[in-house]
Amino acid sequence: MEASEKYRIMGIDPGTNYMGYGVLEVEGRTVRSVVLGEIDLHKLPDPYAKLRRIFERVGALVDEYCPREVALESPFFGENVQSMLKLGRAQGVAMAAALSRGVPVAEYAPMRIKQAITGRGSAPKEQVAAIVCRLLTIDTPPRRLDATDGMAVALCHYFTSSNPLDAALGEDRVKGLGGGKKAASKGGSQTWEKFLHDHPDRKVK
Repeated sequence: MEASEKYRIMGIDPGTNYMGYGVLEVEGRTVRSVVLGEIDLHKLPDPYAKLRRIFERVGALVDEYCPREVALESPFFGENVQSMLKLGRAQGVAMAAALSRGVPVAEYAPMRIKQAITGRGSAPKEQVAAIVCRLLTIDTPPRRLDATDGMAVALCHYFTSSNPLDAALGEDRVKGLGGGKKAASKGGSQTWEKFLHDHPDRKVK
């Protein structure tokens, strides 16, 4: 029997004060957490110094953990245009750091990430963090939600690109993981919490 391919995915939740990140290792249908944390930017008053720090730290993380792909959360198009522009810059610099090392990137809307993890695009960050920790058996949650948000991006990319649970979740749920607006099956809402409760043997590690 051939050994399963092993590779890593890095997820990044861009921010101008804290930038969360997480790295997953995938081997066959086994997924485990390698590292999660945040890049602390809040003490840097100069916005350009923040961008430089983002480029340097993301590049260093890519060099250290050697992900095959990097996935990022895209800026939320809300009412605060200035905040959106700052986040867009932070995301772009993080993208450039990965691309400068030849690592392909992908991006996902915040609602799509929450939908992939919880089954609800409007889920609060605390619920996302709880399910991420449960899926990856993280016994001690990180101090800040930025870190679990970063790991959620990596998980979203893994679910979306590999669809490892197609048969169990059903066609409608798979479409939801792929970015469609409906993440519920015909039988009702099908969340990762419910799926794990019904299928304890399918828990990622």
